[in-house]
Amino acid sequence: MKSKKSKIYIFAAFACAILIIGTVYYYLFTDLTNNESTQYLYIDGDDTQDSVFAKLSKTANHHAMTGFRTIARHSDYAENIHTGRFAILPGEGALMTFRRIKNGIQTPISLTIPEARTMTRLAELLSRKLMLDSTTIAKALTDADFCSRFGYDTATIAAIFIPNTYSIYWNTSIDKLMERMQKEHKAFWNAARSQKAKEMGLSKTEVATMASIIDEETANNEEKPMIAGMYYNRLKVGMPLQADPTIKFALKDFGMRRIYHKSLFIDSPYNTYKNTGLPPGPIKVASIAGIDAVLNHVKHDYLYMCAKEDFSGTHNFAKTYEEHLKNAARYSEALNKRGIK
Repeated sequence: MKSKKSKIYIFAAFACAILIIGTVYYYLFTDLTNNESTQYLYIDGDDTQDSVFAKLSKTANHHAMTGFRTIARHSDYAENIHTGRFAILPGEGALMTFRRIKNGIQTPISLTIPEARTMTRLAELLSRKLMLDSTTIAKALTDADFCSRFGYDTATIAAIFIPNTYSIYWNTSIDKLMERMQKEHKAFWNAARSQKAKEMGLSKTEVATMASIIDEETANNEEKPMIAGMYYNRLKVGMPLQADPTIKFALKDFGMRRIYHKSLFIDSPYNTYKNTGLPPGPIKVASIAGIDAVLNHVKHDYLYMCAKEDFSGTHNFAKTYEEHLKNAARYSEALNKRGIK
């Protein structure tokens, strides 16, 4: 009888162990989500343990979510919530997901720096991809002391940005973001580019400033070196750049399709009709194509250009003012025919 009872006890204990193991496995190791693709959980500075639960519940299975809540509440997670973007992987259980979230092991995002016209617009676009809000970014980029930490002022800070795609953490701070941009700027301005700028007698910021104007003149990358050569010729002889995009920037009216004579008298350091030399800083985040167009500008004798009357986005170039007036007259006539004001 004793032997029989012992076997029953052993069997009962074994059955209990199997039940416990099965229960633990069911709640902690079976798939947290049924999604076949990776999902992402975004945790910001305002989140609490309960709000994290609420966000995760939108994609998690009910039983796995129960397991997640249980281990979270039996740890110190509520007092140690990490912000960030966390991957919810297919086939992964609650325990592994919890460990990654609790330890702050993030999955970076791909952040593309846009060719924004103003720092306010840049802040708005970046805030859509980062935990940072647009006000925080805009305030920093328009703060003289903050910009000076990176070697710029509020007029030139746009030059630090190289419009490319970078792998970066979603919850990066504004300081870390700018440190990264400074690092990428240094990498972009390699020995070859730096030497070309030096040979032109221009600083890196001046190259970016000229490039920003050229970018606004045309979207045709093949023509940009030609336009760069014309503006460089004007700089060398001390002639005003007379760049229409700088007038749009001064007026903050980027939708202007036609620049009238009265607009050329605006009192602004960005008015390149009244002031010689380059404006105080870039009128947008200059493109890589624009920067390289300046550094590899076409050497020619042209001092004037005017948009072609066929609206192809390219330009007619001229060496003399008389020839330029003829080109301008044809373009003006084309605008009038189309009713463009």
